[in-house]
Amino acid sequence: MDKYYYFVAQLPMLFFGRETSMSMDYFFAEAKKWLSAKDFRALSKVDINDFSLAGNFPATLLNYKKFESSLRDDIFNWRRAKQRDQDYKPVSFPVSVIKDGNPLDIELKLMKLKWDFIDEMEHEHHFDLGFIILYYLKLQILRRLVTFDKGKGLEKFQKLYEVNI
Repeated sequence: MDKYYYFVAQLPMLFFGRETSMSMDYFFAEAKKWLSAKDFRALSKVDINDFSLAGNFPATLLNYKKFESSLRDDIFNWRRAKQRDQDYKPVSFPVSVIKDGNPLDIELKLMKLKWDFIDEMEHEHHFDLGFIILYYLKLQILRRLVTFDKGKGLEKFQKLYEVNI
């Protein structure tokens, strides 16, 4: 079975920057009910923090990983060029994404860039494992967004800053 009409139809829409009622536990419980064992194993291995291109991945996940790799390469090359007083124009995003703002603003802009890329990929997938993988990547982005707490972050920064003075 490579179409999951019932599972996808029950998933709530996700919006960047807005909390969702879909918990990871519920998502996986439902996925286990609807997906084949092989597809569920593939979904279980999806981790937005795993940047490795080595391995056997579903095409959708591989495309996302290539985008992530390109994004990271561009950030690295831009920062290295900046240290050397050289010019570098990133290919995968406008330089304003990483040039303007504090670290939190930059992280949010990078997350939005990833979200938009996933949105674009979703147009090619309907009710299949690819869509479910993309949905899960979005859930992971939202989970990370929810963990940002400006007060706690400032407190942690001040503690680190005091130690290094």
